[in-house]
Amino acid sequence: MKLNLRIGLALASALALSACVSPDVVTKTQVGDAKLTCTEIEVQLNQLEDIREEAKKGKSMSGENIAAALLFWPAVIGNHSNAKQALEAANERHEVLVALAERKRCKL
Repeated sequence: MKLNLRIGLALASALALSACVSPDVVTKTQVGDAKLTCTEIEVQLNQLEDIREEAKKGKSMSGENIAAALLFWPAVIGNHSNAKQALEAANERHEVLVALAERKRCKL
């Protein structure tokens, strides 16, 4: 019986941790920004949209976040904090890339 309980707890913990959202937190500026081509700028802007979408999942009341809250409530706090940080960083990076695109007269 104790073995089944331990296995159940291990599976529940694994499920809770797998529900955690951890979007990338990008840096505002990067080495080599000045050398980016218009195409590379556009690719990075598209990647930022993916990061934003992932971050929004971490801030929402999705089924995964509710499951994490029920099984391991500190995960919700971590999800929300990381998602907020990732969203802010993506917005700052977006501003840098848009300004760079304008300087290079890119048509995005």
